[in-house]
Amino acid sequence: MRNPRIGVVSLGCPKNQTDTEVMLGLLNQAGYEVTFDNEEAELCLVNTCSFIGDARQESVRTLVELADQGKQLIVAGCMAQHFKEELLAEIPEARAVVGTGDIEKIVSVIDSIVKDSSLRVVEVSDVPNDYTDEVLPRMMTGVGASAYLKIAEGCDHRCTFCIIPMLRGDFRSRTIESLVKEARVLVNTGVREIILVSQDSTYYGLDIYKRQALPELLEKLHEIEELDWIRVMYCYPTETSEEFLKTMARLPKVVKYVDIPLQHSHNEVLQAMARPINPGKVVERIRKLVPGVKIRSTFIVGFPGETDEQVEHLAEFIAEHKFDRLGVFTYSKQTEVSSGSMPDQIPERAKKSRRKKIMSIQHEIAYKLNQQMVGQVIDVLIESYDDKKNHYVGRSQWDAPNIDNSVYVTDPEGNRCVLGDFSRVKITEAKPYDLYGEALEDLVPAKDLPAKSLASV
Repeated sequence: MRNPRIGVVSLGCPKNQTDTEVMLGLLNQAGYEVTFDNEEAELCLVNTCSFIGDARQESVRTLVELADQGKQLIVAGCMAQHFKEELLAEIPEARAVVGTGDIEKIVSVIDSIVKDSSLRVVEVSDVPNDYTDEVLPRMMTGVGASAYLKIAEGCDHRCTFCIIPMLRGDFRSRTIESLVKEARVLVNTGVREIILVSQDSTYYGLDIYKRQALPELLEKLHEIEELDWIRVMYCYPTETSEEFLKTMARLPKVVKYVDIPLQHSHNEVLQAMARPINPGKVVERIRKLVPGVKIRSTFIVGFPGETDEQVEHLAEFIAEHKFDRLGVFTYSKQTEVSSGSMPDQIPERAKKSRRKKIMSIQHEIAYKLNQQMVGQVIDVLIESYDDKKNHYVGRSQWDAPNIDNSVYVTDPEGNRCVLGDFSRVKITEAKPYDLYGEALEDLVPAKDLPAKSLASV
């Protein structure tokens, strides 16, 4: 291959998306042509996910489909870290595998296979603990005015159901100076919302500063003039401190939204998961210290040994605390972690039945909470336009992209909604997971956004 066009598929979580954007930024800087139309590509970079069984299946399916189309593959990310030998053995089209701690080597990897058509490259560190503090180039893959900012890599917790420490290594924070510098670069390209992500954002700073430094980071980001929203994803129950919550409540740009995966309500299940117990206390603390907050949480049903009584405890817990946003997952067996060998594994049918039970409770809660929004006027970040339905689509401050509510907005005057900007919207209708409203007064856009795709940072 000479000067191949490089396609891209990014799977999995927002942390994976930022890794993809860095790899594309490095390739673009090195002079490679990147395309988001994989039919045009000779070589496809696939950043894979290996967190749970369904994610692995999606990664494998994507790789096989591209291989069947005659594409040569660069397999990066968690699956490359997890199954490097198997990928090379099973997929002849895989020219290289690049681990989670080796993404900065992407240019040298592709340089090598371009020069030698017979070469297969493996860049997978046994322990992925390298993490740069440098602000690397990024090529944005999302559409709109939001961008993820990965504040740390890896995890120091050892939940018995989770293989992230094996795939990503121990927790490593970036410095505040580096993060603020990258945030300013993003904002200068038109980004209005910065979303902080890591495996545990409330743990930020404990490794390099010997203290929880998330409040200090939020203070520094808040000083960026043209930044409107700062969102924190993935809080940990025992580290969601009073200082962090009071900082969230005090700073206007920090959206009043707490994403805190609690995983279960029953202490015996939580102890088996190696998770913090008594989760109701942190929920009460959040609502006490952050007026107007909306809480997202996730729970796992079907963990080994979970009884019908413990599922009922979870159902009562959710009915009592009325989470604004909620995800429920069935336990995914991982043989690499201790829960995979625990006795009393739950049959798949029972797991799905338990999930359905919990989600039916949440469906009613979500509908009632959304009904309370009818008649209110809120700020909505406009992200797209639906030509068929003739309305704009956006989000409120209480909704993270791709996982929470959307707000569907009509603009009768035709000049009140601008892509990538905020509109004042009166909510006129509510459904369990979406809101509908009408744009109110005209708003002057603060700046034009960069191109929807291939926008280099």
